[in-house]
Amino acid sequence: MKIATLVTSTAGVAAALVTVLTISGCDFFNRADKAAPEIAFAPYAEGYASKPDFAQLDYQHPLSTADLYKITPKNLSFLDQEQVDQIYARLNAGPIPDGPFEGDLFFPRGDSGKLRLSEIAGGGLKGLLVNVAGAKLDLVGELLWKGKVFYRDERLLRNRIEDLSTLKKLGLVEEGTDNPLQKTTVNGKDQWLLFPARLYCGQSLLDSRRESIIIDYAFTDELPGYRRMPDLLGGRDGFAIRDEIRMVYPGFYLGRAYMDRAFVVNFVLYNKDIADRARDEFMKTGQVQQDCWTGTQQRMVVAERLTSG
Repeated sequence: MKIATLVTSTAGVAAALVTVLTISGCDFFNRADKAAPEIAFAPYAEGYASKPDFAQLDYQHPLSTADLYKITPKNLSFLDQEQVDQIYARLNAGPIPDGPFEGDLFFPRGDSGKLRLSEIAGGGLKGLLVNVAGAKLDLVGELLWKGKVFYRDERLLRNRIEDLSTLKKLGLVEEGTDNPLQKTTVNGKDQWLLFPARLYCGQSLLDSRRESIIIDYAFTDELPGYRRMPDLLGGRDGFAIRDEIRMVYPGFYLGRAYMDRAFVVNFVLYNKDIADRARDEFMKTGQVQQDCWTGTQQRMVVAERLTSG
């Protein structure tokens, strides 16, 4: 595991982080943050040539564990896309997740705030044997970045759908006795498992210096539990979705979604049980299991040692 850890002593870190560290899973996505997280960024301008080199960014502006715990789904929306990219580039993949995660997409500052998959797909969806208006296809697309269930040992993932009514009204749910819908129960709620995907370590399409965890829907039709509708919408005959995620801190992942290798939207995933269980150790050491290749550049993780007085 190629992580260098610089431990610094900071009085009062526990008090500064108490708000972030005690939120519930639901509140995590609904916080009333009103400003961007106070994190250092490299200078940049609008032109591509002005964008910082990620290796230099890592060296000059390493993220401390306290910095990482400042990040929430809400305050990420106060950053522009370049700043979100700079955060992502300073993360490692972390461990491949296991079990259920809550999820949501977010739009950075300056974005329209709407997901328009149908516009990006263009004529690529004309071959689908389904008569669905573009706006409704966008609603279907948003389901892919909500709750997920990771099957780490099988290297598989399925998306959790709480309400099938929208998909059924659009005629996008095939159900029969020979292929019944699979479901799970999370927090006392029954949820349907759809849109299966492969799970593996692979090259990031943003930052090739180190691997990310890849969620790949391309060959969804070859995976257990596949049903033609609605699952093909995420596969190579539909949106051709490929997600990649990196760990912000244990239990919390920042993701980037691509459609046919074109960047579409940012999203986040969160598991409160994992976050609570691993928090103290990660705050002390800044270290965590790395399942994917961490690259040749040694990443500096600045850990905060909690002190009394």
